Amino acid sequence: MIVWLMAGLGLVILLLAGDALVKGAVNLSLRVGVPALIVSLTIVAFGTSAPELLISVNAVLVDAPGLALGNVVGSNIANILLVLGVPAIISRLHVSQCESRRTYLFMLAISVGFVALAFRGRFDALSAVLLLAVLALILADAFRAARDHRREAARIALDAPETEDIEGADPDMPWWQIVAFLVLGLMGLPLGADLLVDNASIIARLYGVSDAVIGLTLVALGTSLPELATTVMAALRRQADVALGNVIGSNMFNLLAIIGISSLVGEIPVEKEFLTFDLWVMLGASLILAPFVMMCRDIGRRWGVVLTSLYVVYVCVVLS
Repeated sequence: MIVWLMAGLGLVILLLAGDALVKGAVNLSLRVGVPALIVSLTIVAFGTSAPELLISVNAVLVDAPGLALGNVVGSNIANILLVLGVPAIISRLHVSQCESRRTYLFMLAISVGFVALAFRGRFDALSAVLLLAVLALILADAFRAARDHRREAARIALDAPETEDIEGADPDMPWWQIVAFLVLGLMGLPLGADLLVDNASIIARLYGVSDAVIGLTLVALGTSLPELATTVMAALRRQADVALGNVIGSNMFNLLAIIGISSLVGEIPVEKEFLTFDLWVMLGASLILAPFVMMCRDIGRRWGVVLTSLYVVYVCVVLS
């Protein structure tokens, strides 16, 4: 009974922290003149990927590197199929209003490059240097875009009136409150994920599920819950730019930073199953977003059901 209660507590913390992080990120973008998409690609995405980083580094340290790679690949699949699918069922994601083509192409290129690196048979120090170098370039580009946006806003004396219709946005929110929301969100997400994953793992073992299955499904799903919590809250608040930016940013961070840092801690061998199945599912899931992002089409409830169903099918195949 206690493990069920602790797992439930973890879920509640995740939902509350996700809401706090979205509020803080959106209002931070208002105060500094940065688009919400840019903020979600950095602060929100990195904060919600903290559980994957903690678990992956620890997996390498305890000589379970396969869990680290499975966690990242599985999380990226869940991010697209589940994290965008479930919110789309709840509330239509107005992706057509988001300027995310460029960042999506970055994510797609990074995914292709990651698969190519995987065919070396391992992620080692050389892979880490390459992945972290690309991450530095992505961050530099994001900050350059934010700087250009601020300059343009100042030039035409723009006060970002379009944000007045965003629920929960308050241009007059004090800095201490913005920081409090961000800190609570960034601290609460990994805490909630740890509680949920740890206790869910205990529950799984009580029912006789193997550690390998837990690593491929439960851990990957559990560490994607912060992204799901944040994206659901963003969808309910009609903030599709935060929802989509969170997924794109988290996927790039997972591949570049988490595997990059984990590869510095220790070598991560790539098992055959990843090369023949999981990595291609991850790439295919990324390609599914192309019509919505490149052709500016909303993700409606019907497509939300399709994406979520595809994830259920993937989990069933892994379990089989």
